[in-house]
Amino acid sequence: MLPTITWKDDKVVMIDQRILPAEEKYVTCEDVEQVARAIETMVIRGAPAIGVAAAYGVALGVRGLGGEEAVEAGFERVHRRLERTRPTAVNLFWALKEMRKLFDKVKDRPRAEIHRALLDRAREIDEQDVAMCRSIGAHGRTLIEPGWTILTHCNAGALATSGYGTALGVIRAAHEAYGDIRVYADETRPFLQGARLTCWELARDHIPVTLITDNMAGALMRRGEIDAVVVGADRIAANGDAANKIGTYSVAVLARENDIPFFVAAPLNTVDFSLAEGSLIPIEERDPDEVRTAGGCPITLPDIPVRNPAFDVTPAGLIAAVVTERGVARPPFSRSLAELGGSYRP
Repeated sequence: MLPTITWKDDKVVMIDQRILPAEEKYVTCEDVEQVARAIETMVIRGAPAIGVAAAYGVALGVRGLGGEEAVEAGFERVHRRLERTRPTAVNLFWALKEMRKLFDKVKDRPRAEIHRALLDRAREIDEQDVAMCRSIGAHGRTLIEPGWTILTHCNAGALATSGYGTALGVIRAAHEAYGDIRVYADETRPFLQGARLTCWELARDHIPVTLITDNMAGALMRRGEIDAVVVGADRIAANGDAANKIGTYSVAVLARENDIPFFVAAPLNTVDFSLAEGSLIPIEERDPDEVRTAGGCPITLPDIPVRNPAFDVTPAGLIAAVVTERGVARPPFSRSLAELGGSYRP
């Protein structure tokens, strides 16, 4: 269990995921602007972890309000700043909505009480995330057979959550149960979350992992070296279309061609029931220099035009199952996700 993010000494402390695995350092955020910048610059990333960071950011921002600033105006300023950080991961907006609901109930209390209430709610969201990930792992393990080799794309592990992980939670649970699970990790260009983060996590947990470049997956599938694909998600539409790190759609197409089950693992607060299908999911475009460089070293001309969408959408028709903390949803997802969703529905 990695300390992805925590509240310590009235500050938000998070592991700096930009420099792993070379260095294990922590960033301390003393105000809401620092939390927002940490989310934007990928100090912390992964949809559930971003949601937890936003919740702590609200508590930190309200704590730091000056005496001359009205509490409601200050809350709105803090909320708007965090809301602008990253557009795709719906967990961010879910957490902010939860914090707003609580604030509306306590806003007339003394400021110290408001802050304590918000901090308690942020801690609950943090702790609930770990519990949800463990439940996702328990449900997802039932989809995995002993001896399987699993491909995963990007990092949906402890670093992307408050602990244990979603896709890696399924892998961890299967490994705990069977002991003979092996993993292929896509490197995940351009930010290399698979190479830097997933391999680091799994190696620390002594789960056998082999790194491959993104364009090797199809060849290994055709050779029969991959039994299943398990990925996370940053937002899932009501019909099951799933947005995840760029390159996930390609992996799903290859899995379908090679008759390999493709599973998505995510908590129900990743499902956006207000969106009917995946084309409505906003896709973040990031800095072109993330593509022009690798590890800070230029790999092309400095002024070459670049496209850098951070996510793509895998159609529900390519997904065999969505694993949630309340159980496994299967096609048709518009019905099965709604049945599991319960209170998450608008």
